[in-house]
Amino acid sequence: MTSQEQPRNPLHGLTLERIVTDLVDYYGWRELGRRVPVRCFNLDPSISSSLKFLRKTPWAREQVEQLYVQTQRADEREQRRARRADRSED
Repeated sequence: MTSQEQPRNPLHGLTLERIVTDLVDYYGWRELGRRVPVRCFNLDPSISSSLKFLRKTPWAREQVEQLYVQTQRADEREQRRARRADRSED
């Protein structure tokens, strides 16, 4: 599939590794494990163990992908609010 075939897919072009890494950077392992309660996030977490688990477990991968999309959208909304606030101060 080309990018033209998936114009509205927010995950298009992202690897699972990138998604997990971004979520860990944003939330940290503890909060990520609270939001998506799976062992690979709570007990001796690592990117590689998480990827192995998520690739074999569709329901967990779906939860991680949904959290990523929600997080990205919330960040975008916050950035828009900040830009509006900056403009109104001028």
